[in-house]
Amino acid sequence: MIRTQIYLPEDLKKELEYLAQKENKPVSEIIRRAVSKEVKKKQENAGETLLKIASYAKEGPGDLSTNLFDYLYGEKSDYRTRKKKRTKNNAKY
Repeated sequence: MIRTQIYLPEDLKKELEYLAQKENKPVSEIIRRAVSKEVKKKQENAGETLLKIASYAKEGPGDLSTNLFDYLYGEKSDYRTRKKKRTKNNAKY
């Protein structure tokens, strides 16, 4: 383990000492447990994040992949106009 020094408000230090005495454990163990719990709560890997996002979109249009730009920009969006011009003139942006 690595030794670390922290500054605590007096009231928090007293609460930690009370809790440590109540559980018959050292204050350092109480602090490690609390910090570990908080860090684990904050960690989330990319897969969990994607699954969480996907769970928000369970219901959606069945033709979303085909008509993505219609849903994003509307049927008469600027995107469709630019796409048509590009195809007609064979010009690049």
